Amino acid sequence: MSVLQIFSYVLVTLITIAYYFIRRHYTYFAVRNIPHIKPVLLYGNMKKVGNSQHLKEPFLHLYKKFKAEAPFAGFYLSIRKAVVLLDLDLIKRVLITDFSEFSHRGNYYNEKDDPLSGHLFNLDGPKWKLMRAKLTPTFTSGKMKFMFSTVVEVGQRFVEVLKELLEKDTQENGVEIRELLARFTTDVIGCCAFGLDCNSLKDPEAKFRTMGKKAFTTRRHGRFVVAFMQAFPNISRRLGLCMAPKDVSDFFMKVVKETVEYREKEDVQRNDFMNILLELRKSNGMEGLSLEEIAAQSFVFFLAGFETSSSSMAFALYELAVNQQMQEQSRQEVRSVLEKYNNVLTYEGLKELHYLQKVLNETMRKYSIASIIIRKALTNYQVPGSKLVIEKDEIVIIPVDAIHHDPDIYPNPEEFQPERFNADHINQRHAMSWLPFGEGPRNCIGLRFGKLQAMIGLTLLLNNFYFTLSPQTPVPMIFDPKSFVLAPKGGIFLNIQRIE
Repeated sequence: MSVLQIFSYVLVTLITIAYYFIRRHYTYFAVRNIPHIKPVLLYGNMKKVGNSQHLKEPFLHLYKKFKAEAPFAGFYLSIRKAVVLLDLDLIKRVLITDFSEFSHRGNYYNEKDDPLSGHLFNLDGPKWKLMRAKLTPTFTSGKMKFMFSTVVEVGQRFVEVLKELLEKDTQENGVEIRELLARFTTDVIGCCAFGLDCNSLKDPEAKFRTMGKKAFTTRRHGRFVVAFMQAFPNISRRLGLCMAPKDVSDFFMKVVKETVEYREKEDVQRNDFMNILLELRKSNGMEGLSLEEIAAQSFVFFLAGFETSSSSMAFALYELAVNQQMQEQSRQEVRSVLEKYNNVLTYEGLKELHYLQKVLNETMRKYSIASIIIRKALTNYQVPGSKLVIEKDEIVIIPVDAIHHDPDIYPNPEEFQPERFNADHINQRHAMSWLPFGEGPRNCIGLRFGKLQAMIGLTLLLNNFYFTLSPQTPVPMIFDPKSFVLAPKGGIFLNIQRIE
């Protein structure tokens, strides 16, 4: 037998063995009689995601199919097995009651080779607990009040830029409002997180805007390498695998290093996120933050802050353009409150915009920017009142978008109804039925800031402009299947008219 024949024999044997174990891996839920949808080899239940399906769709399908059968169903995230929770009481246990057994997210991070990945959203265990304790005081109501004037100032610049744009633009196809709002929130986060004027409102190609967009849309590796990194994190760290593109990582590390050095040298004090992080760096009460930790926390604050708020505002304006009566009711409330405070937008006045807050809440229900929440089981967890067990190290998924579109919770879920968030309606619903910011100890730490900048942006826009649908705007909305977060395909074009 020749060497080539021996090699061929060994190769075929190895492929056969690998195929056997992969096929066996995909029978995990079937042999345990756990409801699931038949997977596709290597793709699992994700084959169409990113091509013809948005991420939210397979979970919505699974939720509808098995919700009445079991408290959870099986799901294959490519090669990783996961369970999708279908019962709101079980979701409450995972996120709150039994949080200590599901406190990890199980996301891949590599602090050594990819320092920007070591942020609060990714960290687990003692590292997460310590970082959360350090950062929690950053997002109190008092700290939000300090940042309020900065957000309003950028918002007023946004209004002026939009007025200038309307004077120049004939608006034959309308204005792509989501991109404009992303530039607004980029400048807000640039000021509040880094203390820098990003200038993206004036310059769409500003470095902060292009790098922020790239961080959300580009990865160093393809889907199978990313799946490998998530499934085998320790091996991936030893291989030095990173998530963020190198130029994005280098840019944000450089910005943070220069900002920290300048502020420490000149003893600069500002009411912003960076100043709070620098105070933590000097802290004696607990171990101070390193430069890499400051960069990572600033990076995730920037990403989460500009994308989620800008998209929510864009979807809200889209719905108000569709529903003119709701738009006028929102505008009248804004003008009434502004008149009460001498036509000045104040922190106290913002809290009195009750109807507009309902509009924003309903927007975050109908358009769940993050369609799922992920946790990881730290023990074998027996589901109360059942013989079913969520096994240790299994990924646990809460299908947020599916819950938000459950007709048993929200009748006619595709209709936009701000009144769903009247106090009496909220009190009748399960506490886990609205989860745009998650719940429990690992909820979104920046939820106050996210709401703040979205409410300020909507208030200033509604006070200065009318919004109507452009012929280019689809009704209902069409979503981009390639986007991990919920994003409109081709943008959101609206006709905008200045209020004289």
